[in-house]
Amino acid sequence: MTAATPFWRQWSYSEGVTTIQIKNVPDEAHAILRQRAASAGQSLQEYMLSWIERATSRPTVDEVLARVGHRSGGHLSADAVVQQLRHERNER
Repeated sequence: MTAATPFWRQWSYSEGVTTIQIKNVPDEAHAILRQRAASAGQSLQEYMLSWIERATSRPTVDEVLARVGHRSGGHLSADAVVQQLRHERNER
């Protein structure tokens, strides 16, 4: 700890960071990720953190379907929807 760095900041940083460790990463996959990180001008840690943040910033298809499945509303078959669309197009 340097004299210029407040103690609370170091404590907060070390206590507030979650760590993920992945074991048994194949050598080829590791090399590709390191190369991609270097191409992006990032360390492997920065590259993987960015990847994790992108992957978790939007819901998965299953999460969206689960949310939609809980909503109330009408129940139409695919055939009924297709027939209605064809009808509306023919009226134009």
